[in-house]
Amino acid sequence: MFSLERWQEILETISKNKLRTFLTGLSVASGIFILVILLGFGQGMQNGISAEFQRDAANRISVYSGVTSMGYKGLNPGRFIEMTNDDYNYLVSKYEDDIEFKSSIYRVWSGTLNYGDESGSYRVEGVYPDYQFLENEDLVAGRYINYDDQKLKSKIMIIGNKVKQDLFGSKEAVGEYVQINGINFKVVGVYSDPGGEREETRVFVPLSTSQRVFGGSDKVRNLGFTLKPQENFQDALAQSLQFSAEIEEFLKERHLVAPEDTSAINVNNTLENAKRFYDLIGMIKTFFWVVGICTIIAGVVGVSNIMLIIVKERTKEIGIRKALGAQPLSIIGMILHESIFVTAIAGFTGLILSMALLEVLGPNMQMDYIKNPSVNFNVAITTVFILVLAGALAGFVPAWRAARIKPITALREE
Repeated sequence: MFSLERWQEILETISKNKLRTFLTGLSVASGIFILVILLGFGQGMQNGISAEFQRDAANRISVYSGVTSMGYKGLNPGRFIEMTNDDYNYLVSKYEDDIEFKSSIYRVWSGTLNYGDESGSYRVEGVYPDYQFLENEDLVAGRYINYDDQKLKSKIMIIGNKVKQDLFGSKEAVGEYVQINGINFKVVGVYSDPGGEREETRVFVPLSTSQRVFGGSDKVRNLGFTLKPQENFQDALAQSLQFSAEIEEFLKERHLVAPEDTSAINVNNTLENAKRFYDLIGMIKTFFWVVGICTIIAGVVGVSNIMLIIVKERTKEIGIRKALGAQPLSIIGMILHESIFVTAIAGFTGLILSMALLEVLGPNMQMDYIKNPSVNFNVAITTVFILVLAGALAGFVPAWRAARIKPITALREE
């Protein structure tokens, strides 16, 4: 029940000890402030990692070859492993029921593009039509590569937004002819990529065309796959890990690579990487919670000590109250109200300041793997409950001690 006299009494007590109350509240406000800021940065790290994985398909499996690090079956180390169309076709055929999107890639690292008076050096890649989905690319204009282009070895190209801006500016690019290393290709599409300009400086042509025009024969540089969705993350991860292991084993056997050689055939699994990163972020968030709560506890201990001092100072007053018939619950309520009030006001101040800081600075923060630090509504509500509980705990021991004071003892107190 609301009692005006009770609130007047609380405010009067606080006003008599302004500095002591301020320092006590500051410790609580600091605890909440630190907790919210730490949790905000934990969420920012999660946002940043999520953005990194969004650049490509979330469940992408990429295979690339390297140089052997050890001899095997009479072959010397130092061999560069070159995958072929046959490797890709076999894997696609064997895992047809499991694969969702797939493409092999033939890269021309330094392709010189010329259009009128404009020119530039860009990475040219021969790919299959599914590569659009492996890279999470969106078409801005025109179309993507299709299987007729692949079959006919068509001299067509898809360019990134950055390439389009460099060569064409504001002019329409689709339908124009651009030379790649002196050979004419027709622009049929322009794409954008979640990875930004760095990913939009590439040019895609049909795989068959790139192998024929740029001397690739039947060689490919990379393989890319995504698997069909599963019911839950754990099933998808298990399937993805098994698929990755079987691909690596097959390619090592086919190209005579030692099973323990870790540099000749490399398989990068984004689901496995995602699990590793999110497990790490979970540990970091737990650490942040522990640090923040320990800071709050330090503030709560300070509040409890102050309330003990207040009870000591008001021993005679409490004795008189009890002599006049005040019930123990009334005494406990009086102390708890003051404790919860101080803790709540200080805590809400720290909460509001921290969330305001995140709101102002978060969207403008540009750091690697940290993006828009923020705290959601559920976390804010959780901190409120922590505040109420902390205030109650801080005042309970002093309140219980006050309730047990005997009137005759209190009246003798000097």
